[in-house]
Amino acid sequence: MNPNFIKQLEQHEFTALDIDILTRVAKPLLLPAQHILLNQGEVADSFYFILEGTCHACYITQQGKQFSKEFYWEQDWIIGFESLINGLPSPYLVETLTATALLCLPISSVQEWRNKSHPLYIKLLETQLMYKENKERFMLHTPKERYEIFCRDFPLLLTRLNDYQIAAYLGITHVSLSRIKTRIKDNN
Repeated sequence: MNPNFIKQLEQHEFTALDIDILTRVAKPLLLPAQHILLNQGEVADSFYFILEGTCHACYITQQGKQFSKEFYWEQDWIIGFESLINGLPSPYLVETLTATALLCLPISSVQEWRNKSHPLYIKLLETQLMYKENKERFMLHTPKERYEIFCRDFPLLLTRLNDYQIAAYLGITHVSLSRIKTRIKDNN
């Protein structure tokens, strides 16, 4: 089993027995780019730990317009907390952007963590809350500032994402992103 996965479990007070059980139910998946893990409107029966690759969650309107929720990469967990807590279908789609290696675990495991207020569940909730707080603050900046912050904070994603994906995350069109990049280049 992947040592990074085991290390995370050990750091969050999982017993040797808990780790053994989870490593037995975790199914390794090797998926190509553009593979849908969860369709918008479906109820998740699994959650994931990313070993390698990049995934994306986005909302798709009835008109087909895509709004980026977040990106995930190595060492991230993909858990739809809204669906988990409310028992409702996912309001967004989750897909791989690159070839991705992950561990697939039954959603019942995270439900058990939730019921027991397990330290890893609390940590995952806190991480999600901080992400949401940071994203709200991020959106207060101008589009140019958001792009500069994105470049500074997520240099790995710059090499993995195309301009359409970056623009969707920034809340702008790819045309606006192109203009921002041109202005920055001209000023340097």
